[in-house]
Amino acid sequence: MERIYLDNAATSFPKAPGTADAMFRFLTENGCNVNRSSYETAALAEDVVLDTRHLLCRLFHFPLPSHVIFTPGVTFSLNTILRGLLRPGGHCIVSGFEHNAVMRPLTSLGVSWSVAKLNPDGHFDNPESLFRPNTQLVVMTHASNVFGNVLPISEIAPLCRKNDVPLVLDCAQTAGHISLDWKKLDVDALCFPGHKGLLGPQGTGGMLLSPALAKELPPLIEGGTGSVSDRLETPDFMPDKFEAGTPNIPGLWGLHAAAEFLLQTGVDSIAAYESSLTQELIEGLAEIPGISVLKAPGMGQVGVVSVVFHRLDMAQAAWQLEQEFGIQTRCGIHCAPLAHQTMGTAPAGTVRFSVGYATTRKEINTALLAVKAIA
Repeated sequence: MERIYLDNAATSFPKAPGTADAMFRFLTENGCNVNRSSYETAALAEDVVLDTRHLLCRLFHFPLPSHVIFTPGVTFSLNTILRGLLRPGGHCIVSGFEHNAVMRPLTSLGVSWSVAKLNPDGHFDNPESLFRPNTQLVVMTHASNVFGNVLPISEIAPLCRKNDVPLVLDCAQTAGHISLDWKKLDVDALCFPGHKGLLGPQGTGGMLLSPALAKELPPLIEGGTGSVSDRLETPDFMPDKFEAGTPNIPGLWGLHAAAEFLLQTGVDSIAAYESSLTQELIEGLAEIPGISVLKAPGMGQVGVVSVVFHRLDMAQAAWQLEQEFGIQTRCGIHCAPLAHQTMGTAPAGTVRFSVGYATTRKEINTALLAVKAIA
C-alpha cells in the first residue's frame, strides 16, 4: 500500500532535495566543531553555518545575520524569550490559537494572560483594550497548527509599538509555507522551526531578534562559545550570547541545503501550489456527509485542515485512514488545547490533514475518497 503523507504540520516529508546528502557529507567528510579550531575542515564547517544565517536573512528579508540565532527548534526559541522577559505579576497577550510551546511556559511562570479574540471576519476584536500597565509581552502564532488560519498580525503590531511592548511571532506553520518579510511584519522576534516549511531536519530552528530585544533578553543557556574563552562571563555580542555549547552542525548543513532549495524554487511558488491543494481538499471535504470541516476566522489559510468525524472517534478515524488507505494524518488536540477550546472541538479534538510542497493532487483525491469511505 502506497504511503500518503498528510502530516506536514508536524514535520515536512520528504525533506528538500540535497538535505540528507549535506548531512551525510558533513558527518563522513568533515565532522568538525565550529568556533573552536582553525584548521581547514573546521573553517569549512563554520563557513556553511555562517552562510546558513545569510540564506535565512534572504528568506525572511532580515538585515542582520548576526541576529539569526540557531536553536534546537521553535519551542526552545519561544521558551528563551518567554522565560527571559516575563516576570511573576506580569501580563501577556496571546491569541486564542496558541500552541503549548507558549501556553505551558506562561502557566509555569506565574503570569496572567489575555486572549485577543477574532471576530467572524478574521480581525482582532478591540485588541487595544487588552493592554495593561503590567503587560510585558505579546506572543502570537502566525497561523494555527490546528485550523490553518493566518492571524492579522498587522493589526496588533502598531498597538505594541504604541504601548512599548515587544511582539513575538511564532512562525511554526508559516516559515517556508508563505513569504515572510521582517520589515512588513514589524515584530521584535520571529521564531521558526527548521524541520517544517523550511524542509530541513528535526532538531534545527531559531529566532530572529531585533537589536533592542537582543540587548534586553538574557540567555537561557550559558557555557562555552569558543569566543572570549578567558572570561567567566557569557559574551554579550551576537550571536554568541545565545549560542552556548555545540550546535547541531549536521542539522545546520542540512538546513543550509534546504534553504538553498527554497530560494531557488521560490516560497511564493510553493505557497501558490500548497494553497491550490488546500482549497481542493477543503472543497472536497465539504461535500462529504458525516464530517465537518472546521474553518477558523483569519486573514488567510495555510495548508492545515481539521475535520470532525460525526460517527467515529478521531483516533479511530485516523487509524482507519492509515491502516486501510495508507493516509497518515494526526488526530487529537495537537498540543494546542487553547485552539480547540476557542473552536469548540475540545476534548475530542479533530483529525488534521496538512499538505506540503511534495503533496500531489492524486494524493488529495485519494484522501477524499478514503474519508468518504469511512465517514
